[in-house]
Amino acid sequence: MVVPSVLVLDSGVGGLSITGEILTRCPALHIDYIADLAAFPYGTKPEMQIVERITQLIEHASGTLRPAVIVIACNTASTVALTAARKITAIPVVGVVPAIKPAAKLSKTGVIGILATEGTVNRTYTHNLIKEFARDSTVILHGSAKLVELAEEKLQHGSVNPRLVRQELLPLFTHNPHMDTVVLACTHFPLLKDEFIQNFPEIRFWVDSGSAIASRVESLLNAQGLDIANVNSALQLNTFFVTSPQARYTQASLERYLGRFREDFIFLV
Repeated sequence: MVVPSVLVLDSGVGGLSITGEILTRCPALHIDYIADLAAFPYGTKPEMQIVERITQLIEHASGTLRPAVIVIACNTASTVALTAARKITAIPVVGVVPAIKPAAKLSKTGVIGILATEGTVNRTYTHNLIKEFARDSTVILHGSAKLVELAEEKLQHGSVNPRLVRQELLPLFTHNPHMDTVVLACTHFPLLKDEFIQNFPEIRFWVDSGSAIASRVESLLNAQGLDIANVNSALQLNTFFVTSPQARYTQASLERYLGRFREDFIFLV
C-alpha cells in the first residue's frame, strides 16, 4: 500500500510545530519536511522575494516528491504567497494564519496579545483578521525576529536560555496587566512554549494554529480517498530536507516533532 505523503515547508524548523500536530492526528502519513535555510528567515524578506522562493520550492519539490497535500508552515509566507502557490499546482496547498478567531473566543478578560514576526505584525492581512474576529477585544501586537532565532537555537543545541526568551517577550506585557491570552502567530514560537509558560505563568491560553492545520490536512486527504488509518507505519521513515547545510539540529529535537527520519539536501539555484 502506498503511504500518503504530505510536504511541509518553512524557512527553518518552525514548521515542525505544525508537523508534530499533523503526525499526532495522522501518524501513518509520510512527511517530507523542507527547511529552506538558504532563505532563512522569511519574516524579514520583501514580499516578492518570498513569493518567488515559495513557488520555486513548490515547483521543484512537488514534481519529485509528489505529495498529496502541501503545507506552507509559515505565517509570513502564507499571508503573501498562498494565492501564488495555489496557481502553480493542482495539489491542495494549506496555509497558516494567526489563530486570532479562537483566541478571541478563549479569552476571559478580552485582552489578547499577538506574538509574531515584524512582517506579520505589520501586514494588512493580520489587521483585517483582528477587525473581523477580535473587534470587541483589546489586541496588543508585538513583533520579534529574535524569538525565531532562539527557537532555531533550541533545536540546534537542545536548549535555550529562558532569560533571553523572557527579555524578548517583556514588551508584550508592559501595556495591559489583564492580558490572559497570547496568539503564537509564528510557527517557530510553539517550539518555545515551555519557556513562555515558565516565564509568564499568568497567561491562561497560548494559542497556535497547529491543531486546525492538522485537521484541515486530514480532511483534504480523506477527500482524495486516501486511507490514512490503515497504513502500517511501523517502518515509516520521514524525510528532513535542507536547502543549505549552514545549520544542524539535534536528532532528538527533530524526532520529537518528525518521528523517525532521514536527512537529505535539496539544491536550488
